[in-house]
Amino acid sequence: MTAIAGCQTGSDVAAIQAISLDKNQGTEQNISSLTATVNANPSDPEGYNVRGTAYGRAGEYENALADFGRAIQLDPNFYQAYANRALIYRQISDPGKAAADYNKAIQINPRYASAYIGLGNVYRVAGRNREALDYFQKAIDIGTSDPRAYHNRGLLYQIDGQHKLAIEDFSRAISLQPNAAEPYSARGVSYLATGDDDNAFEDFNTALRLDDTKAEYWTNQALAYERKGEKSRAFRSYARAAQLNPKYQPAKDGMTRTRG
Repeated sequence: MTAIAGCQTGSDVAAIQAISLDKNQGTEQNISSLTATVNANPSDPEGYNVRGTAYGRAGEYENALADFGRAIQLDPNFYQAYANRALIYRQISDPGKAAADYNKAIQINPRYASAYIGLGNVYRVAGRNREALDYFQKAIDIGTSDPRAYHNRGLLYQIDGQHKLAIEDFSRAISLQPNAAEPYSARGVSYLATGDDDNAFEDFNTALRLDDTKAEYWTNQALAYERKGEKSRAFRSYARAAQLNPKYQPAKDGMTRTRG
């Protein structure tokens, strides 16, 4: 059987860590409103932190870094601002500075789970999986309810072929955030690897109901169809994946196998 597409992104790629913001909070109008707040209270570090988060969501990374830096200058113990700046460093591919900021956040607040999760992802992306696992485990040990800790630990178990443990972690992530597609897709990968095709198929379908924009999810569904011998349905799912991402090789390979 061909390789399963897998789930490698982690669940916090697009999320600012310390402050929860909706999708509209990176808009130009919202940034203008936050700027008015900052100008009215220039000595308040929280205002810079919130505006920095909005800049980060808007992809204005230099402005985000400047705001988080100013928040830290005003309050050197503002551990959330360190973690937020670390995420921006991750997004601009500066893992050294990201790790330094996460470690500073942990130094200030040793029970700040988001910083452990962030550090875990720095190491996971670098392929240093043992160290990454230790940081995700630390977040779990201090009692986090953040689904990313379980989801990302599950990804590492999956890489190691420990699919039972991976399924348990993905299930925990789902219980904490049932409307996130990624853990369903990841759990489906481990179900498929253990021969539990029915549960895998159900999870892949759930992932697609929650988010039908990922080529990976369509490819995983296609693999499940292929395992069932339903080549025409598999082909349609592979074709949808290739339409979403024309460079996604697993989808193109699947189309070749199931065409006609």
